[in-house]
Amino acid sequence: MTVVLMWTWVVKQGKHEKHRLLIHRFQEFVKKNPELFKELKSMRFFTQTFGGISGAYVEMAEFESLADLSACLARASKDEGYRKIDQEWMSFLDPATFTASLFTAIT
Repeated sequence: MTVVLMWTWVVKQGKHEKHRLLIHRFQEFVKKNPELFKELKSMRFFTQTFGGISGAYVEMAEFESLADLSACLARASKDEGYRKIDQEWMSFLDPATFTASLFTAIT
């Protein structure tokens, strides 16, 4: 059963370019560390253009199961490189706008 974890957030004023560069750094980190993200089936970043908060960012990460999602997050959260990127990312977002949602495929 496929599950998709979706995060949404708004970037603080004046931090958009650094945030954009961090997204690219994170994507490269994932590519260079496949052992950390072996359960990750796909990952995409978007900006919201209609509905909700225009200009908000969205990340969707797809996994085969909740167990795979849990294993991947547990492993990545122990990695120093991942934690450094996560801390930097947290400094760019407005915490009041952060949301996380989990979707389960029905077909």
